[in-house]
Amino acid sequence: MQEKAIENLKIAVRTEMEGYDFYIAASNTIKDEHGQNVFRHLAKEELEHITVLTAISRSINTGGRWLSYKDAVAQGDANKKGAPIFLEENELTKRLKKNPTAIGAVTIAVEVEDKAVQFYSGLLKVATEPDEKTVLTKILDMEKGHLKLLRWERESVIHTGFWADFMEFSVEKELE
Repeated sequence: MQEKAIENLKIAVRTEMEGYDFYIAASNTIKDEHGQNVFRHLAKEELEHITVLTAISRSINTGGRWLSYKDAVAQGDANKKGAPIFLEENELTKRLKKNPTAIGAVTIAVEVEDKAVQFYSGLLKVATEPDEKTVLTKILDMEKGHLKLLRWERESVIHTGFWADFMEFSVEKELE
């Protein structure tokens, strides 16, 4: 059972790294400042997921127990040595290069986050440990939040969500 958990955590870490690389590339590619901020925010959260999932994987490998999300963040922060994450080109960043527009970036990001929601939902269904369920629920909720944010961003880019030239909602107020 632990082997499967470790395998799933490795897949999750790799996926989060690809997402981080993509969000950094998107924030450096698109010209819209608001869009850049959205992608930087998402990159920051992907980095947190990498930290948490890595700390949990390390804990399971050495002691066989799941950490709480808070403990994983703390342990991850304590183990950081200041080494930078090297950005790698991946399928997502290659797709972005083919269509380096805000709508292209948002479209790719929505697909990625939708897959992440499906992935973490699947892991949650088979989770057995209480901390495992709590961590996966928190990450799943964050991924759902990413998806919601990106859908708002897409509406902003293609100019929907407005009625008679007035915005129906404010993404910034919703996130507060």
